[in-house]
Amino acid sequence: MNVVVRSNKVENAQPADPLDHLADKLFHKMGTDGVYARTELYEHMIERLTALITRHREAGTEVMRFPPVMNRAQLEKSGYLKSFPNLLGCVCGLHGTEREINEAVSRFDAGGEWTTSLSPADLVLSPAACYPVYPIAAARGRLPQGGLRFDVAADCFRREPSRHLDRLQSFRMREYVCIGTPDDVSDFRERWMVRAQAIASDLGLAFRVDYASDPFFGRVGQMKAVSQMQQSLKFELLVPLRSEEQPTACMSFNYHREHFGTTWDIQDAAGAPAHTGCVAFGMDRLAVAMFQTHGTDLAKWPTSVREVLGL
Repeated sequence: MNVVVRSNKVENAQPADPLDHLADKLFHKMGTDGVYARTELYEHMIERLTALITRHREAGTEVMRFPPVMNRAQLEKSGYLKSFPNLLGCVCGLHGTEREINEAVSRFDAGGEWTTSLSPADLVLSPAACYPVYPIAAARGRLPQGGLRFDVAADCFRREPSRHLDRLQSFRMREYVCIGTPDDVSDFRERWMVRAQAIASDLGLAFRVDYASDPFFGRVGQMKAVSQMQQSLKFELLVPLRSEEQPTACMSFNYHREHFGTTWDIQDAAGAPAHTGCVAFGMDRLAVAMFQTHGTDLAKWPTSVREVLGL
C-alpha cells in the first residue's frame, strides 16, 4: 500500500515581517502590495507629523502643493528616465475614435485584453515632490540674492511592489528645497541636518545619519551611486525598525549640485548656474516608525512625544 503524506504547510508562504503586526491597525488592503487605504488612526498621525514639520519651516519659504501627476516632458528633461526608468509610472489612456475605444471595451467583455489599446498621455506619476518646482523657478528668471526656498509636498509613486509597510508604491513626500549658490545650498542642508535630527529626537525615535546613494538603474547607475557617495551628496536619517543592519530611511538630505540649474537654465544672482538641494521627509515611513516605536495606543506614548505632536 502506498501512503501519501500531505503536509499542512502552506507552500511559498512568505516569512512574517517585523512590521506586519501594524497592518490591521493602520491599513486596509486594496488588492495590490504597497497601495493601501489608510485608517483614521494612521491619518491622524500623518496630520500631526505634518503640523510638526510645518512649525520648523524657515521664514521666507514659499509653499507649493503639487498633484500626484506631472508633465511627462518635464520629468524626461529632468533626467529621471535615464536614472530610474524601472521606478517610473506613466499615465495611459484609451485614445482614438469612438469605434476604436469601443473595440477595446468589447475585447474586455469577450474575455480578451483591453490594455493593448492603451497609449501614453502627457502625464506621469510624480516620483518625488520637488521635480515640478524647478521649471517653475526657472520661469521667474535670475534668482534673487540668497536664492529661493520652497516647501513642497505631493502624493508620489514608485513602481517597486513590496509587502513591507515601510516601502509603499504610493506614498506622501514633504520637502524643503533650496535653489541658489553652492554656499546657499550647503548652508541650507547643514541647517536641516541638525534640525531634522532634533525633530527625530523629539519624536522619541532611535536613529543614525549616514552617507547614502539613490537606487540608480543598471551598471551606469552603479557608477553614479559610487560617485554620489564619494562626493557626500546624499545623507539619510535611518531608523532601525527591523534591526540596526536593516534600517529604514525616513528622511534624506540631498545636494544636486548644478544638475537642475543647468537643466532648466536657472541662474543665481551672479548669473552662474544655480545649485539645488532638498531635505525630504517620507511621511508614511515616519508614521510607521512612530507606531513601531511607540505602539498603536497613543495614550501610552511618552508624555514628551505626545506634547510635541499636540496629542
